[in-house]
Amino acid sequence: MSSKVQDLSKRGLITPPPFVPGGVQYEVIMGSEAYGVSSGDSDRDIYGFCVPPKDVVFPHTAGDIQGFGRQKKRFEQYEQHHVKDPEAFGGTGVEYDFSIYNIVKYFSLCMENNPNMIDSLFVPQRCVVYATKIGQMVREKRRIFLHKGSWFKFKGYSYSSFKKMCNKNPEQGSKRYEDVKKHGYSTKFAYHVIRLLNEVEEILTEGNLTLDKNREQLKDIRAGNWSAEQIKEYFETKERDLETLYTASTLQHGPDEEAIKRLLLECLEEYYGSLEKCVTVPNAEREALREIDTVLNKVRQLL
Repeated sequence: MSSKVQDLSKRGLITPPPFVPGGVQYEVIMGSEAYGVSSGDSDRDIYGFCVPPKDVVFPHTAGDIQGFGRQKKRFEQYEQHHVKDPEAFGGTGVEYDFSIYNIVKYFSLCMENNPNMIDSLFVPQRCVVYATKIGQMVREKRRIFLHKGSWFKFKGYSYSSFKKMCNKNPEQGSKRYEDVKKHGYSTKFAYHVIRLLNEVEEILTEGNLTLDKNREQLKDIRAGNWSAEQIKEYFETKERDLETLYTASTLQHGPDEEAIKRLLLECLEEYYGSLEKCVTVPNAEREALREIDTVLNKVRQLL
């Protein structure tokens, strides 16, 4: 099974850096489909991560010295938007937006509890388009990225969505323009306001995230069945409640950086092989990598 990036790249519909298609480890469908509120439109947002060549992650292996001489721009992400695939869905077609991150950048954003990145780890299984062994390793341990700092990130994104919801002058002819003309506000951004607050509530109370948990409520909002005043009241009440919940939450205050780094090294070890010449690994991490290497050797002997 190939990833969407691999498939569309082979067909000449997208032009990612040469190493990206073969390095893709995880691809998921984001947006309204992941939240269970899709209106049946043909747009699809594809998020994921790839493992770039070793010298991109460990530039010193190519002779680079950090801070000396001209510094090369390192690959962080590949993005390409409005990619039309006329053959999809039996010829009805689909339009893709791609955001594929360097695994290191992806881990960093997840560790910060960036809402988009966290959502991509917790999409329903039906929205996982492609996942290698490395992709599965990260998905299975996705809860280690969650911490109380999520409240500040999600609150900020919710504020931003609320501001966009209230914008009365969107670009004429756009979907948002027609939406505001019909309902008096952007129903798309309105449901994002509520979605983000609901998501962080689950994170703080359960240390987990179910993206389509409140899909019926979100569908109702997206259909324009809530007034702008109802959205504002919900937003203000939920914000107060979440401030209290943040204080009471037993979730760790910040990211467990060592555990996340350990998982990242495991993924890189799985892809590159031994990292002994690339990085100095502390004892606990070295032992974990040795255990992985032992298991891999046993598997190789059976092949």
